[in-house]
Formats: sequence, structure tokens, C-alpha cells
Amino acid sequence: MGMGIDLRDKLAKRAAEEIQNGMVVNLGIGIPSLVPNHLTEETMVMFHAENGITGMGPSPTKGEEDENLCNAGGFPVTLNKGGSYCDSAIAFGMIRRGRVDITILGSLQVSQKGDLANWIVPGKKVPGMGGAMELAQKARKVIVVMNHCDKNGKPKIVETCSLPLTSAGCVDLIITELAVFKVNEEGLLLTEMFAPYSLADVKSKTGCQFKIEEQIRKIPY
Repeated sequence: MGMGIDLRDKLAKRAAEEIQNGMVVNLGIGIPSLVPNHLTEETMVMFHAENGITGMGPSPTKGEEDENLCNAGGFPVTLNKGGSYCDSAIAFGMIRRGRVDITILGSLQVSQKGDLANWIVPGKKVPGMGGAMELAQKARKVIVVMNHCDKNGKPKIVETCSLPLTSAGCVDLIITELAVFKVNEEGLLLTEMFAPYSLADVKSKTGCQFKIEEQIRKIPY
């Protein structure tokens, strides 16, 4: 089941809190592409895309799209002052050299150890892995933003991923419409919950064990 725009924006806003001045940040398609809309004008960030842009700005207003300016998912973007274009080889070189501070990605599954499965469902056609493997391995921090459960109501945060992995043990933070989890050496740590959900809601919809922060932040609806 898909999310409405208000809920998607809420998750993107929470992900934006992880970004600090001076960072180079890569955004996946879907919810991550909304993150620039939730940064203040004072936050100086260079958003990076695998198709060869560094310095993306917020999504353009309707009617102001530039057909020659899009992100890696093909959706229209703007370019901030100081932004630049390059070819995909240089864009991927930046990733592989560890020049990306944060990548914010969607996912199909995440395990309690931080394994990421976000590129294919066996038997279904996909355009390819894109930059997911390089980003998961080389970005200094990997944030996943996704639905807590799939369209059939099954947990996407699981003990062990059943789908093919993109990368093992790479995820640092998980943000869903229910909660926020940190991933550390001991597994998952629940640190935040979105209103109006309760701890019982989170436990019932999570497919693995997790520890709970002493003081859980409650994020208003």
C-alpha cells in the first residue's frame, strides 16, 4: 500500500534532520527525492545524483520543469547556485571514492543486522541495480526511508532478508511511518515513534526483535 503525499513528506522531513552543512548527499527515488524540500535556506548541501548532477535543489514548481534537468529516477529537479553536471563515470567515481557523506534510499527489506535488499523481487522486471550497491557500500552513512510493511501487510524490517541483498550490514538508520531505528553492532534500537502509533503497534508490525531507547522521542503527526 502506497503512502499519501503528507505521510511521505513527514518521512522526508525526518530524514532531512540527519543532514548537516557542507555534506554531499545522494538521494534515491521516491520519498528520498522529497528531502530537499525540507531543508532551510541556511543549510548548504550538495545533493548528488548518479546520472551526473552535484548540487540539486528542491523540486520545481508545476510548469517550471526543465526537461533537460532530472534526477537518477528521471524526475525533474532544480540546480542550486554552484551546482554542476558531469558524466556517470565521474558521478560513480565520487561514490566509490567515499565522497558521499549520506545516501538516503528506499528499500524492499532491511534485516536486524542492517542488511539491505532494495533492488529486485525475483521474477519481476527491473531496469537494473543502478547505483544502489556502490552507495550502500561506500556512503559514510546509509539511511533507509520506507513503508513499515509491504502491500500484503508483511513486515519489511525482518530477522533475515528473504530477497536478494544489495549489500550486507550497511544500513545505519531506518525511518518508517511508524518509527525510527538505529542499527548498531547489537542490532536494532528503537529511538523514535510517530504519533499516533504505540510501542505495541511497532512490535506487531516488525518482523524481528529490537531494543528500546530509554527515552523515546515522539514525533507529532
